[in-house]
Amino acid sequence: MSGASPRPRFAVLGDSLSEGVGDPLPGGGWRGWAVLLAEGLAAAPGDTQVLNAARSGARTADVAGRQLEAALRHRPHLASVVVGGNDTLRGGFDVAALAGDLHTALGALRAQGAEVLTACLPDPGTVLGLPWPLARPLGRRMRAVNDTVHALSDHHGALHLHAARSPWAAGPGTLSADRLHPSETGHRLLAHDFHTLLDAAGLAAGPAPRLDPDGPPPGRGAAAWWLATRGTRWIADRCTDLLPDLLRLASTELRHQRLGTTAVLEEDSRRATVAALAALKLHQTRPAPRPAGSPQS
Repeated sequence: MSGASPRPRFAVLGDSLSEGVGDPLPGGGWRGWAVLLAEGLAAAPGDTQVLNAARSGARTADVAGRQLEAALRHRPHLASVVVGGNDTLRGGFDVAALAGDLHTALGALRAQGAEVLTACLPDPGTVLGLPWPLARPLGRRMRAVNDTVHALSDHHGALHLHAARSPWAAGPGTLSADRLHPSETGHRLLAHDFHTLLDAAGLAAGPAPRLDPDGPPPGRGAAAWWLATRGTRWIADRCTDLLPDLLRLASTELRHQRLGTTAVLEEDSRRATVAALAALKLHQTRPAPRPAGSPQS
């Protein structure tokens, strides 16, 4: 980072996207956008101390809990909070609880003096190509998440990336074999976009991550292999968790479509989001000031 400590500290909070799923390392494990971004934060490659607390399946409650505790112990100069997709893919979606968790995490990191990165995300129903009775409810949930992230990022002075329509979500070769996470190319695009945001704020001392991937994108065979191995387990887990709730939502969607009252569902979702943010009383608190000059040592 420009003018930063010789070894800037970067804490990564979130789910499988930030864990790096979709960008495998040759020896096993994941790399992902956060590791790629870290190479361009300090003037010398490898100088950034990265704590990646993100875990596959994590929801906002996990981020505001153990992940936040670990991040605060790391005392980061920069932290990323990118989460919410799993909340939309679980039964009992609660935008008020989600807003409270994000408010806690962003507020604590900013109060400690960290710069914070956030991002809005594409809705999984569209990425997975689900039929509209299933995709619409998930899309509505994702819009609620993104609207909440927009508002809280603005309140806390976070650096926000509008990634919902980023090429990594729909471009050729940008999705991994599971068709839900970015491929290496997708992770590189996301890291590059975050670097551009940080560079504009004077917070990136190194070069932007290169966009050329190390290997070819996954083909149809890789997608079939994922479905035959890990994919069946993922689907089974969702069948016992999300599926009953999603079928209920789909039934409601079909009924309102038949009656021509889909706008009611949109308005209910909007009001729930507005109420969740109003309950936080954001106007009665002030965001942490952005540290002047170099980040804390």
